[in-house]
Amino acid sequence: MKILCVCGLGQGTSLILRMNVDTVLRQMGVQADVENTDVSSASSERPDLIITSNELAESLAGHPSTIVIVNNYFDLNEIKEALESHFS
Repeated sequence: MKILCVCGLGQGTSLILRMNVDTVLRQMGVQADVENTDVSSASSERPDLIITSNELAESLAGHPSTIVIVNNYFDLNEIKEALESHFS
């Protein structure tokens, strides 16, 4: 499974999100290749999941990948709930 963590520029915020997604996936026992990128690059990639904010998700409307919304990239509980709803 490939997961992209997306922010506007693909550097700071998406890196933090990627590290927190990795942590949550390990706790859940889920194996995945998690990368971070910017919204522009994400539009041309085809991961299984894209994790991003509500605002950036609007920019990716119509993308064939499943988009998971996380508004607080630092909140492990919010990330876990968002991912659990996908994996349930």
